[in-house]
Amino acid sequence: MPDHKAVTRWTTEQANAWYEQQPWLRGCDFIPSTAINQLEMWQAETFDPETINRELGWAEGLGFNSMRVYLHDLLWQQDAEGFKQRIDEYLTISWKHGISTLFVLFDDCWNDDPKLGVQPEPIPGKHNSGWVKSPGSAVLKDRTQWGRLEDYVKDIVSTFGQDERVVMWDVYNEPGNSFVDVMGKSFFSKIALMLKAAMQHLFLPSPSEALLQKAFQWAREANPSQPLTAGLWLFAPSMVNTINQTCTEMSDVISFHSYNPIDKTKKMVEELEQYNRPLICTEYMARTADCNFKQHLPFFKEEKVGAYNWGFVNGKTQTIYSWQKQIPSGEEPELWFHDILRNDGTPYRQDEAEVIKRVCKL
Repeated sequence: MPDHKAVTRWTTEQANAWYEQQPWLRGCDFIPSTAINQLEMWQAETFDPETINRELGWAEGLGFNSMRVYLHDLLWQQDAEGFKQRIDEYLTISWKHGISTLFVLFDDCWNDDPKLGVQPEPIPGKHNSGWVKSPGSAVLKDRTQWGRLEDYVKDIVSTFGQDERVVMWDVYNEPGNSFVDVMGKSFFSKIALMLKAAMQHLFLPSPSEALLQKAFQWAREANPSQPLTAGLWLFAPSMVNTINQTCTEMSDVISFHSYNPIDKTKKMVEELEQYNRPLICTEYMARTADCNFKQHLPFFKEEKVGAYNWGFVNGKTQTIYSWQKQIPSGEEPELWFHDILRNDGTPYRQDEAEVIKRVCKL
């Protein structure tokens, strides 16, 4: 096992030795169906252990053994001790169901002005209408406020850094998405946007990249026994996407997102194998993009690539809808984008649930 007194990146030998001790990790990006975002999941007034317990029980029944769960810096700023108590309660529930947790510390996606308190109701038919960034861009661009971000990371990671219920730390979800809006864009449009962003930050890293580097540093200084990672989310030439380079150079294990058909996903895995480190896919599964359980989950299992699909129980995040198309009437789409279960626990597609159960049975 790695020497956790050192605040340096794990060697490939250390990372692979750790991974050999892990089961094949498979699960979801989890938020209870009663929460619209990270704040509603964790705030004392809306923390819902009953729903969490019920839904993680359903996950256990499918054969899942790990969940990727988002935290938020404002929750720590509001009530650090209470927040940590609720994290501990969540971990107690998940561990009871044989489920480990991969925590996400920062996030660059969706709504840019997170506020504590009562959260908005979902906008009918809109994917993730209430999800919030952590931190918002106002804090991201104001480095005089980064001291509290450092305190947040170090306190959370040091508190749970030796906890067997926590399998890994994802220090920053999709860094750079605050400054490059690629949702719904074609591949070439994405590359053009990334080129524009790269030119804007030609001599200095973007705020997201700078915070990404700091997040790795702060988390390492807390000396966790678990590995650190940050996922590659937009594959582009290295001259364009220096954030990907930071992720691959600072992560103990390599993680990535793929909402692509199986042939492209296989190519991504083949490309990432060059790093000779464990591979974890921390987001996948978008039915309308031909990214599905039937093809992807058996492949991930065969390659021992950890697999966390986005979405579990249809609820207030409304990720059954595509991020590319809102349905203002709120009627159910003909084909769900994400999510596996309805909020009564019944599968959206029984054949899909059977595939998951079969593949996850080791």
